[in-house]
Amino acid sequence: MTLQVNQLVKHFGGVKALDGVSFAVQPGECVALIGPNGAGKSTCFACIAGQLAASSGTVAWNGQALLGRTPAQRLRLGIARTFQVAQTFEALTVLQNLQLLLTAPQGLRGWNTLDDSHAEAALDLLARVGLHEQAQRDALTLPYGAKKRLELALALAGLQTATPGSALPSQAKLALLLLDEPAAGLAPIERTELMALVRTLAAGGLAVLYTEHNMDAVFGIADRVLVLMDGVLVAQGSPQVVAANEVVRSRYLGRSFKSRPDALPVKATDHA
Repeated sequence: MTLQVNQLVKHFGGVKALDGVSFAVQPGECVALIGPNGAGKSTCFACIAGQLAASSGTVAWNGQALLGRTPAQRLRLGIARTFQVAQTFEALTVLQNLQLLLTAPQGLRGWNTLDDSHAEAALDLLARVGLHEQAQRDALTLPYGAKKRLELALALAGLQTATPGSALPSQAKLALLLLDEPAAGLAPIERTELMALVRTLAAGGLAVLYTEHNMDAVFGIADRVLVLMDGVLVAQGSPQVVAANEVVRSRYLGRSFKSRPDALPVKATDHA
């Protein structure tokens, strides 16, 4: 029940976006993947989730090789992701977004309507992410922080349909959640609330891997931190170990960085 990434390589012509990246994520762990712009974080995510084909290396989840499988096939193995810019069905209500995804495996009958499908399960998921009171609101009108929560609920719904018999999200079974900059574009209070929810999901048994630039969404939240630079994993370990790493401090976090609550919020300095 582990994500195993081994010597992952991705080339774009002569550019090595990933150059032999290896790490593991266990169920119940919340692991942050950080690094400057262009470090390869989103490329790594896309290779794991199936949007990009790796040049070489291996990726496995629960002993199942992932490379060569489509995103839909990976979802059936219990792997879901979100994106840097929230992806929702804006022509539908918040509740209908979840109903559509929960209904998708069976398909809508010609004589049925979306409003009659999986309402209870959809409401449970909305309650889990704090959107129960927004259920009848058009997704288009949601503030961006709420759209991020809705996208997270959609990912959880995908995992629920992919693992029949489980009680996700309250009881996660063999599920990996990939979050690409979940706190991007959020105000500090929204970041704090969303990352607390992510931490709760990991504590409930999900394996969570996420990228982030806002360090207040990393330190104090992640169990472990992985640092990518120029496509190479230069450091990994507990937040305290990574914050003390001389290479990470000099090239990314800054020498004045302190991973203390009174030092937050902070955003690491990006390097071209």
